[in-house]
Order: sequence, then structure tokens, then C-alpha cells
Amino acid sequence: MAAESVQTLERGLRLLRLLADGKSGRTPTELSAELSLSRPVVYRLLTTLMKEGFVRRDAEGRVHLGFGVLVLAQAVQPLLRAAAVPTLRRLAEEVGATAHLTVAEGDDGLAVAVVEPSWTDMHVAYREGSRHPLAKGAAGQAILALREGLDDYFVTEGQLQEGARGIAAPVTGLPWLEASVGVVTFGPLEESAGPRVVAAAAELSAALA
Repeated sequence: MAAESVQTLERGLRLLRLLADGKSGRTPTELSAELSLSRPVVYRLLTTLMKEGFVRRDAEGRVHLGFGVLVLAQAVQPLLRAAAVPTLRRLAEEVGATAHLTVAEGDDGLAVAVVEPSWTDMHVAYREGSRHPLAKGAAGQAILALREGLDDYFVTEGQLQEGARGIAAPVTGLPWLEASVGVVTFGPLEESAGPRVVAAAAELSAALA
């Protein structure tokens, strides 16, 4: 692939990542400034991406992600789930709590993979597809911390479900993914649960790299 084509592709991907940050769209001028690109270059990128349905412009001329990205997202989620399940299964069995992978979708967290422990008398029934604000629950807080460059685990209690305790750690090292690995339970958790969640997040990061 020619160097010019590679550069154009890289710029287009940077533009899409910028629009994926959950803000209410940007003008071409704002995109030009944030990407450090000339406005003619930005307009050429937008023309191509709009033609393919990956971006759209509203009545005020602000640019947003287009619905074409949903097709890609729907294709990626099953692959992401398949990669995460082995790690989540080990985590659930070792900690004795429901394990989950949560990804960011704007200001919400979406559970894309959930594994329940096989040997406990009682565990939290947490469904794949569950959605909650990132500001609530350990999974969301871990993702928000990831945006700040932090990688520690977070512990919460009763924020999403009364009596439920959660521990989650961000999946680091993957610029294309904002996600966290966590566990949730109604019972007590051993002190080793936090470091084990961190290790599982690192294990998944390595598997997806």
C-alpha cells in the first residue's frame, strides 16, 4: 500500500476515534484543529466517510458517527465475547462470583460477556446486554479511570443493585477498546479478588493485542 494511502487511512481512523468520544458532534473546523489537519484534508476525509455511512452531518453542520459503524460493532461484539469468555470463566470459578466484560458506549457501559460460577449456592444473575451509566458501578468507574490513564481496580456496593458488591479493573493497552473486567456478588469477597480481577483484565488485554 502506498505511503499516501496509509496516511489517509490513519487520518480517517483518527477522525472516527475522535467522533467516538461521546461528545455532541464537531464542526469540520473543530475537527481540523483537534486533528492538526487542514480543512481541505478534513473535508476530503468526511466526503469519503459520509459516502460509506461512517459519519453523518446534522442540520447544523456538526459531524457525528454514522450508522455504518453499527454494522462493524455488531460484527466485533461476538468476537470480543468469544475472546473474553475463557478468562471470565476462570475468574468466576476462582473468585466465586459472576464475572463480566463491560465496554463503553458513549456515557454508558454495556455488558458484552457474562460468566456465572458453577459451584456457588447463590450468585448475581447479570445478563449480557445490560446497560448502565459509567458513573455508577465498579465496571463503569474502571472505564472512566482508564480515560484518565489509571489502571487500579475499583470496589463499589449497592450502586446498581441493592446488596450487590462489585470489583472491576480497566482493560489497558488497547487504544481501540474502552472496557473493564469485573465481578459482582451478594456475598463477601476475599482480599485476593481485587488483584485477581486486575490479572484477568491484563490476561484479556494480552489475548486481544
